[in-house]
Amino acid sequence: MTQASTQSDAPLSPAGEALRGKIADRSAVVAVVGLGYVGLPLARVFWDAGFSVLGLDSDPEKIEHLADGRTYLTHLGDDLARPMTAERFEGTTDAARLADADGVIICLPTPLDAHLEPDLSFVDRAAAMVRQTLRPGQLVVLESSTYPGTTRERIGAVLEDSEHAVGRDVFLAYSPEREDPGRSDHSTRTIPKLVGGADPASTALAAELYRAALDEVVPVDSCEVAEAAKLLENIYRAVNIALVNEMKLLLTEMGVDVWKVVDAAATKPFGFQAFYPGPGLGGHCIPIDPFYLSWKAKEHGLTTRFIELAGVVNREMPDYVVSRVQMGLNRDKKAVNGSSILVLGLAYKPNVDDVRESPSLELIEKLQELGAEVDYHDPHVPATHKMRQHDLQMTSVAINAERLVGYDCVLVATHHDAIDWAAVAEHAKLIVDTRGVYRDRYGRDDKVVPA
Repeated sequence: MTQASTQSDAPLSPAGEALRGKIADRSAVVAVVGLGYVGLPLARVFWDAGFSVLGLDSDPEKIEHLADGRTYLTHLGDDLARPMTAERFEGTTDAARLADADGVIICLPTPLDAHLEPDLSFVDRAAAMVRQTLRPGQLVVLESSTYPGTTRERIGAVLEDSEHAVGRDVFLAYSPEREDPGRSDHSTRTIPKLVGGADPASTALAAELYRAALDEVVPVDSCEVAEAAKLLENIYRAVNIALVNEMKLLLTEMGVDVWKVVDAAATKPFGFQAFYPGPGLGGHCIPIDPFYLSWKAKEHGLTTRFIELAGVVNREMPDYVVSRVQMGLNRDKKAVNGSSILVLGLAYKPNVDDVRESPSLELIEKLQELGAEVDYHDPHVPATHKMRQHDLQMTSVAINAERLVGYDCVLVATHHDAIDWAAVAEHAKLIVDTRGVYRDRYGRDDKVVPA
């Protein structure tokens, strides 16, 4: 476990010492605000460590699922929730229960609005809720992705607007979530945890709380360092994905297989990391985090040209995919208007049910706007639900040889292992492949169009 002696040895007030004692003997109550892809696994990790855990969410259906021992995020499995029904876990929609918590961890969405500017309304509402029940000895930690300064400016200011001083009576820190749904080689417990406080005492206490439940904790100098590190992690990925997506556009026109190019470059043991192209960016972080920093940069009179260019490239990928569908259909003397198209995969990445910011949603809408009759098949997403920007009101269709033959085009959007790709290749009339599933057929099979 990584420790920073300058932080762990920080002098604590009586309220801080009391909280440290509760953390040490596991009598501290940990509240997780937002039981989604980040909050739910985190609640289980603290429960496993022997803490009493309070799960707060505005959706009563989630609370009912957990009370019954069911996990509504299928990639996590019911084994995540079922043990917690025995003891030390309670789900609630009542924000007043935050008064019972010693540690409050906020895991709420930080989306972009229609103008690609940060929407911090969820975080602001959480800060107001915490303020209503604030008492000495409480630690508040934000995990939501955001720009540097958010924790101190948006939550710290609200907490300071009371008789309780941050760093003396109550404590405030930022610890970025690093979840990657569907991974089996890393978990919430094993991923190193960055922790930065609003002051040394807050850093020390937040680090001790996480250290009690996670394998490795990495204290940093401040909230702002931790916030910026989270953005850098995802901007790094967004920029490199944009680079390979742009390479795909050029290499496809040149008749060169981009997948084989990336695989070839990846044989170099240093100086290169493989990133792969796709139909666009998905998930809560990579499509969003870069815009948080570019928005904040304008406040300082700067322009993040490199980051913004990567955003432009990645956001244009769905239009490119649609153009490849049009090209493939035109080759078969068909128009998009009136054609039947099957989109394979609604989730943004393989083998999970996570549809947040999935490019498949945008692809379906764009094809429908052009007059196509669109179905989707996803073994992990049986039906769509209303989202901030999308409400497709669709259900996944079953696929078999007869149904595949009936579509004018099959669009590969997500490469789930559960899909019978051999059957698709055998029976589909036209395949537009955004994921390299059929890259061995590129240039040799007329019905496969790389995209």
